[in-house]
Amino acid sequence: MSTKKRNWKPQTALVHGGTLRSGFGETSEAMYLTQGYVYETAQAAEARFKGEEPGFIYSRYANPTVDMFEKRMCALEGAEDARATASGMAAVTAALLCSAKAGDHIVAARALFGSCRWVVETLAPRYGIEATLVDGTDIANWEKAIRPNTKLFFLESPTNPTLEVVDIAAVAKLANSIGARLIVDNVFATPLQQKPLLLGAHIVVYSATKHIDGQGRCLGGVILSDKKWIDENLHDYFRHTGPSLSPFNAWTLLKGLETLPLRVRQQTESAGKIADFLAGRPEIARVIYPGRADHPQADIVKKQMSGGSTLICLDVKGGKQAAFAFQNALDIVLISNNLGDAKSLITHPATTTHKNLSDEARAELGIGPGTLRLSVGLEDTDDLLEDVEQALKAAKIEG
Repeated sequence: MSTKKRNWKPQTALVHGGTLRSGFGETSEAMYLTQGYVYETAQAAEARFKGEEPGFIYSRYANPTVDMFEKRMCALEGAEDARATASGMAAVTAALLCSAKAGDHIVAARALFGSCRWVVETLAPRYGIEATLVDGTDIANWEKAIRPNTKLFFLESPTNPTLEVVDIAAVAKLANSIGARLIVDNVFATPLQQKPLLLGAHIVVYSATKHIDGQGRCLGGVILSDKKWIDENLHDYFRHTGPSLSPFNAWTLLKGLETLPLRVRQQTESAGKIADFLAGRPEIARVIYPGRADHPQADIVKKQMSGGSTLICLDVKGGKQAAFAFQNALDIVLISNNLGDAKSLITHPATTTHKNLSDEARAELGIGPGTLRLSVGLEDTDDLLEDVEQALKAAKIEG
């Protein structure tokens, strides 16, 4: 028994979308921890493998619990189809590699998560796929990078960790003009505050580990697009290389989706207040937050995002030593390289998430020795403000 599809708002779709109930009529989604499935006859097995009969074959390909998560994400994102993966990087890598072959060319925004840059800069060229990194905030840079063999554009927006915002609609229009496809990593905006497919993107990827789980429990990822692209590009790659999501993790992520709007709303509200507070502190050299009027791409933020962010990028005066002292003095906010969690987390990108980049590459991205990325959680806003203020004082940073 399944829930009928209706024209639901996101909050409702995130509770009921894609629900598949067994004959027992369970309230919570069932967890199907099975690798394989039984067929009534040999003929039925043959028909299912031929695609002549619907049903599950092997949980590396598809699984009832994972299928519910995929359908719920489609309902939220407005996508025709999806494939859930074991991690966010599995989603990024699969989306890129199943879309390109030796001799093709990728243009990517240079402001990417460290592992994403490695896939584009290091892994793809090993298979004969060329790549060019550009400053993604200027559409002219994308135009200049185009070659006759350009097949893919790839970006994240807002970016990790400096929260740059790329004009998705403009890049998508350019991609369409040359017959290329645009892949957008939408993790920082969440599917609630930005809709890349509506802006013209062709493929959207998420690390479900972040806001979708949102409680530090498990890894996961998902790729969303139109059914034709998934059938013709992703399906066989996914089926044979096996980056599939565990049914247990899929069940956990389904539970996370139920509370996603509540969590993101509260986290964004708190982040905005903390960003405003930090912007007024003499110890802070720079604050970048998509909800503020002084954001470098504020006009694009207004055009394509419905909310600010749960994340803040800040530069502490005094460089690495001061940044470390500030982190170490925090009481509530935890030092961790994860984000989108119910707990507030802070990290120093130059020595963690982006440590493998050269000093020059980090400087190009605006990542300095005093740069910190703060992921705001669900704690009381006033408690977080007090914690940040006492840590700034305890670190004895000179303004």
